[in-house]
Amino acid sequence: MAGEGNHFVGVDFGGTKILAGVFSPSFKLLKTVKLSTKAERGVEAVIERIARAVRDAVDEADLDLKQIRAVGLGAPGAVDSEGGRVIYAINVGWENVPLKKELEKRLGLPVFIENDCKASALGVYHIELKSKPRSMVGIFLGTGVGGGLILNGELHAGENFAAGEVGHMVIDADGAKAGRAARGSFESLASRTAIFHRIKMAVKDGQKTILTEMLGPDLEDMRSGDLRRALRRGDKLVEKVIAEAATHTGVAVANLICVLGPEVVVLGGGVIEALGEEMLPVIQKRAQELLLPGTSNDVRILLSQLGDHAGISGAAVLAQARSK
Repeated sequence: MAGEGNHFVGVDFGGTKILAGVFSPSFKLLKTVKLSTKAERGVEAVIERIARAVRDAVDEADLDLKQIRAVGLGAPGAVDSEGGRVIYAINVGWENVPLKKELEKRLGLPVFIENDCKASALGVYHIELKSKPRSMVGIFLGTGVGGGLILNGELHAGENFAAGEVGHMVIDADGAKAGRAARGSFESLASRTAIFHRIKMAVKDGQKTILTEMLGPDLEDMRSGDLRRALRRGDKLVEKVIAEAATHTGVAVANLICVLGPEVVVLGGGVIEALGEEMLPVIQKRAQELLLPGTSNDVRILLSQLGDHAGISGAAVLAQARSK
């Protein structure tokens, strides 16, 4: 199966949303369409919604499916990119789903899948960094923490397809637990889930924050942008919690630099998009403190500028690379 056209569709599929983007042959983003995932409706319904997002995005770009060469998709959880299966994705309740096969049946186009954070790392590497470094670590702080590794210019999946799952590194064995990640893991200490949990526990213990004025005493519907607004109003509790999360991120960055020696570490995801400017100096300082003297001089630690489009950009790069 091969698409006849020379455009590509990149899809970022997660627990809450499906974002599809249509890209020109030179990876100019033409149009996007966003749908809610509605995972509770079951596997078949979600796959149909992904197919619908692709069709709608192509239509919005004033193209038809015949002008699309291939579709790339970043999916949550453990993904067998060669076999085209989602092995296990806890946040949508999927296990052993043949996503590539099912989407190809619906769309009549080649479909290539990868883990969502690995796809985001591909997007940052190829679109933002122009494929220049030979090695890069991508770290994405959102509801959880994910990552992607570029080694010798290639995406590294590992024998278990789970290389780059940096959020599951334990960086403080006696540390906190938040969400489904292990106690003291990077994800339990620095994800949005962890940050929100820590703030809510502090409020229950009687600590003061502007957030209760903004959102009410239970802090329902808290968003990363609320934390940014609180910081700008001088909120000491939020400042402390964000600094702690940034410090833990600095520890994780130092560990990854020690093990992999990358040219670049790029930070992205919703938390970084909202709070990166405040967090980056703390992350850089803590990483420098932990690294052997002289071993980090040439390693750049950067904030991604692609934001929400990292995943769809990387998925489009994946589609182009694998449909040659």
